[in-house]
Amino acid sequence: MAGKAANTEETGDLEMRPFHMFGAERLRAIDFVLTDIDDTLTTNGRLPSIAYEALEKLCKAGVKVVPVTGRPAGWCDLIARLWPVDAVVGENGAFYFACEIRGGMTRVFVQSERERLENRRRLDILADSILAGVPGSRISADQRFREADLAIDFAEDGPRLDDAEIGRIVACFKAAGAVAKVSSIHVNGWFGCYDKLGMTQRLFSERYGIDIEREGHRVIFVGDSPNDAPMFGFFENSIGVANFADFREMVATQPKWITHQAGGAGFAEVADAILRARKR
Repeated sequence: MAGKAANTEETGDLEMRPFHMFGAERLRAIDFVLTDIDDTLTTNGRLPSIAYEALEKLCKAGVKVVPVTGRPAGWCDLIARLWPVDAVVGENGAFYFACEIRGGMTRVFVQSERERLENRRRLDILADSILAGVPGSRISADQRFREADLAIDFAEDGPRLDDAEIGRIVACFKAAGAVAKVSSIHVNGWFGCYDKLGMTQRLFSERYGIDIEREGHRVIFVGDSPNDAPMFGFFENSIGVANFADFREMVATQPKWITHQAGGAGFAEVADAILRARKR
């Protein structure tokens, strides 16, 4: 990665452990794999075959996979329909989608359609302000597919902005009373009180009848960037792929473990370990 994003959180002191030390007994207990997408499943902006194959193998083994991502509703609809996953949490916790093979799509949002429309009006005004105030910033190419947030691209489809510029984007969101979260490629902002963890908890309660406060030992989360911090903090089985090191200095809540490989290969490293443990 070309450089680190702006410091928006204080750094914690927790030492991450190498994932190869993760015990087989703990791996055998895993029934759910939660994963970020960008730079966790993907590598250099692409979904490699090794990562997609890992998704398929986990699904075939009976392990439920749920991407938990900042990507937009339009993408998440496709992911829920076509990928070997059980559900998807999108736009940093604005909703979850789940598609049954012959039962249609379930869509659950934090906010009502009316609230989302009003917040979209406010975000459109804010977008103009950010673009004017931070030269070089640009609206994410996937913005047209979003329901609840505004994504400002700082690394995906153009030159990477520097730390100070990313920090100014975050400051613009916060000055307007919006939440701002930094991923590996975007600054995402929205109006409302929610995040990846809150919607994940709701998904588990409503779809699986599971309280993950009590059943967290059955879940692994894999991520790579600052907007994954709530998940890193909540799950004891939280894992950063190797490229998390690019953001380590700016994330207060660190993952407990870190893979040897980066991106999609790092996710496959986790999946393979789970599958080997289950075969034993």
